[in-house]
Amino acid sequence: MNLPRRWIARAGVLLWLVLAVPPVRHALQATMTLQMLAQIPLLVVAGWLASRATPRRVNAALASWNAQGVAGLLLASFTGAVWMLPRMMDASVDVPHVAIAKFITLPLLVGVPLGLSWPRMGFVVRGVFLLEAIATTFRLGWLYLISRQRLCSNYLLGDQQRLGRALIVIGVALSLFVIWKLMWGHVRIPDESDGA
Repeated sequence: MNLPRRWIARAGVLLWLVLAVPPVRHALQATMTLQMLAQIPLLVVAGWLASRATPRRVNAALASWNAQGVAGLLLASFTGAVWMLPRMMDASVDVPHVAIAKFITLPLLVGVPLGLSWPRMGFVVRGVFLLEAIATTFRLGWLYLISRQRLCSNYLLGDQQRLGRALIVIGVALSLFVIWKLMWGHVRIPDESDGA
């Protein structure tokens, strides 16, 4: 059963509103692990869902700018990388205007570009994106796990190391998923009309 695009987009806006409610926001920022593995991804999902409201004519106008989804992928990757920096995670808890920037940029500059670009991406671009996502989880996990000092002043060293272990587990799980998909799963290679 396929839901209408407008209902999917409304679900994204509703998710964003729920995440912005102070008790929910504070709960998801209570630990470094929750902020990176719950709040940030959910804000991206909210933008991805909201991207379904993009009018088809606007999507078509972006086609030349976002050939094969590469431009949208680069915008999303660079923006997402900023919010994974420990300094930015700290600032989003302590500084109100940085928190507002996080709640605006993650959905609009990560979620929406990914939502619009994913259908346009070819097999190779998707593969590069997934490999870089896996490498990033291992790099950050290793950094958080071996660091002897706190990288975020708002969170304890134990929470930082817990996040490091979780990121390494996620990296292993994603690696196994990609290997399974390539060896035994059905890999669908999109054609040119998929992004139109």
